[in-house]
Amino acid sequence: MLPFKLWVDADALPKILREVIIRASDRYQLEVIFVANQNVGITPSVRIKSIQVMQGADQADKEIVDRMQANDIVMTQDIPLAAQVIEKGGVAINPRGEIWTESNIKARLHLRDFMDTLRGAGVQTGGPAPISERDKREFSSSLDQTIQKQKRKTA
Repeated sequence: MLPFKLWVDADALPKILREVIIRASDRYQLEVIFVANQNVGITPSVRIKSIQVMQGADQADKEIVDRMQANDIVMTQDIPLAAQVIEKGGVAINPRGEIWTESNIKARLHLRDFMDTLRGAGVQTGGPAPISERDKREFSSSLDQTIQKQKRKTA
């Protein structure tokens, strides 16, 4: 097994990405941990685990940050969680394959806070579009590249 893990913030995991993550686990012999406050319907195996946390805001996020190590990869669409992952030395990737870094996370946090302010004022901002097949391919490619990079980094 690789010296790093893939943590999945599974509370809002698009189902279309589960197979991509499981195939990556098989291909790279990578341990994957799905973390959610509900049963995510993942069949555990030697490399694939599932942790169910208590109900409540950000419980899965807290569990991931508490357990992850530097160089671990975290798949999340939660920007504050991504910021904590980066701060702890991990790599954060979103469901569309974008890698969040120290150089882009602050701008994302500011934009998120601005959108929260607009929603709080009653403005309808809409949400992200559903994950498409193209997004799935982008995520798969980005995840492969990230795993390869972490393999070289930790070798």
